[in-house]
Parts: sequence; C-alpha cells; structure tokens
Amino acid sequence: MSFFVCRKEKDMRNIAIHNIYESLKKRADVDQIEQEIYIYETTEINHDGHSHPLKTDCTICCICLKGEMRGKIDLKEYHVKSPALTISVPGQVLEHESCSDDFNGILIFMTQRFTEKFNLLLGHSISMSIKNHPYMALGNEELQSILAYCHMVRKVIRTDDNPNRLQIITHLTIAYFYGIGYFLHKSIKDEGLSKDRDIAEKFLQKVRQNYKTERKVEYYAVQLQLSANYLSHVVKDATGKTAGEWIDDYIALEAKALLKSTNMTIQQIADELNFPSQSFFGKFFKRVVGVAPKYYK
Repeated sequence: MSFFVCRKEKDMRNIAIHNIYESLKKRADVDQIEQEIYIYETTEINHDGHSHPLKTDCTICCICLKGEMRGKIDLKEYHVKSPALTISVPGQVLEHESCSDDFNGILIFMTQRFTEKFNLLLGHSISMSIKNHPYMALGNEELQSILAYCHMVRKVIRTDDNPNRLQIITHLTIAYFYGIGYFLHKSIKDEGLSKDRDIAEKFLQKVRQNYKTERKVEYYAVQLQLSANYLSHVVKDATGKTAGEWIDDYIALEAKALLKSTNMTIQQIADELNFPSQSFFGKFFKRVVGVAPKYYK
C-alpha cells in the first residue's frame, strides 16, 4: 500500500510526493465515487519499496480477511492476524513492515473532504478511541457487520443512475464508525489493563498529543499527577523504554516522515518541531537516529 502523505492546511510547503489517489484511479478493481472514497480487495500491500515512515492525509481502513500483517501506526506496533481491522487517520505516521504470503484484505481510503462531512457527528470520544487504538481483532459478528458495510458501499457506488449515492455512502460510513466505536469500547473493556500498563498507555497518549511542544518527562508526570521518577519507572517496566526515550522517538518519527515525505527544508522542519535552531535539531536527530538530517533526507 502506498500512503498519500500529509499536506498541512495552512502550510503548502508540505507537498506530497506519493500520490496514492493517482495510482488508485489506474486500478480496474477499485470502486470509487467522486474521488472521495476508494474501496477494493487485495492480496498484497504494496509499499512501493519505501521503508521509511510516511505521513497520511487520509483515513485508511484495512480489513484483514486472511493471513496477517505487521507494522506501526504512530510507533504503536501491531501484528494482526485475521480477522482484524486497522485504521489510521490523517496526521498519523505509518510504517508498513510485512504481510504474510496468504494475506487477503479489503482496503478503504477516505479523503479528508469525505470524512469532514461526518467527523463532527461522530463525536470526540469515538474519534479519539479510533486514533488511540488503531487495530482490533474481529469476532464473527464484528466481521460480518464490516463486510456488510463494504458490500453496501460497493453496491451503491455501482448504481450509476442514483443521484444520491455519495450521501447514502456518507450515512453508511457514519454508521460504520459508530459500530467500530462500540466494538472498540467493548474490546478495551474486555481486555483490561494492569495499573502500570494503564499509566503507560495514558502517558503515550499524552505524548502523541504534545510531543512537538512538550519534551520534558516532568510535564507528563504533572499531567498524570505522578512524580517524574515514578512515571519513568512505570513506563520502563511496562514498555521496555524510558519515558524520555519515548518522547525522543515520537519527535524523531515526525522528523523522519517530514524529511522523506515533504519538500520542507531542514530549517523548516526544525521550526515545525519547535527546536531553537537548525543546529539543535541536527544534533538531536543525529543522537536519536544515528545520522544527520541531510543524509537521511
């Protein structure tokens, strides 16, 4: 799967260099309507040879029907076995690693223009649940519900003489995401988390929201009403990485995605990530990634 990278709404320096929509238009097996939602079944995820992190400006749903796949969404590792669902939303950084030889799945790409029509209706809690839990195992009931949605969407798209096709698909998709929100809530509740794991998850959630501006462990400790030492100890025990390492990793991930996926200069990226200078950014990047930004780019 090629991922279409992010264009910032108010900063057109981030020019996309991987146009997934153009490649989708060329596929005969893709159903799409008004270049707003694309859906097709596939036996492979083609990453076009790109192993670096890619930033998206679309919502991508992958329904794993057979086999398994591995990757990361915003550094959250996933190894999903069928039947399962992964969802990434605009602004997240994707790293596809592999899928099994017997993989078979359904891919759905939704543009921001399409999802803006119902984001407000979904509500903040559902949107955040999906963003914080980008993959889930599917029971037979959940799988059949999602397959029914896919079948109806493709059927409506192919009804060429219906002038209300896009409106119908929009409402079907709202119902689809409401269903996913319910399944997520149920699976999270059933899964349960230890106290330490729960603290670590809350820490990582706050880091994902604030890493561009807040880089001190103390900030997150205050947010969670814990001491910095206790937070670092819990995060290390629960994840294998220190709190400081996680903060650095999120900053480095964003930097790598911007270096590879946009035409921003190193200075512009340093500004975007709130470094005091390009020199400070360069030293940070080399320390964490191992090479200077100009060589990585």
